[in-house]
Amino acid sequence: QVQLVESGGGLVQAGGSLRLSCAASGRTFSWYVMGWFRQAPGKEREFVATINWSGSITYYVDSVKGRFTISRDNAKNTVYLQMNSLKPEDTAVYYCAASLRTNMSSAMTSAKYDFWGQGTQVTVSS
Repeated sequence: QVQLVESGGGLVQAGGSLRLSCAASGRTFSWYVMGWFRQAPGKEREFVATINWSGSITYYVDSVKGRFTISRDNAKNTVYLQMNSLKPEDTAVYYCAASLRTNMSSAMTSAKYDFWGQGTQVTVSS
């Protein structure tokens, strides 16, 4: 089985930073495309960021470009989302996701991903 264990969420003041971590176990992590999604109250689940195995290809939703950075440490089987300059509209439950696919096709869609973390709450106060 594959498990994704998330950590790093919490409450932060607007303009502050958080670093989310997603540790994967149970499969060969290096073959996965990894992503972060979020879902705010009353909103649909939204793509945030994705990364290929080497980190050479990343994509972000426009609203977080320049503020968020996705990265991965394959030796630790861990994916990170560094979130800077946080805004109240970033408040959401953030989900880590892993795909069995090795390419970035459809990486911005939730249907691509095969495994999901439990979600971690990020709350940004104004």
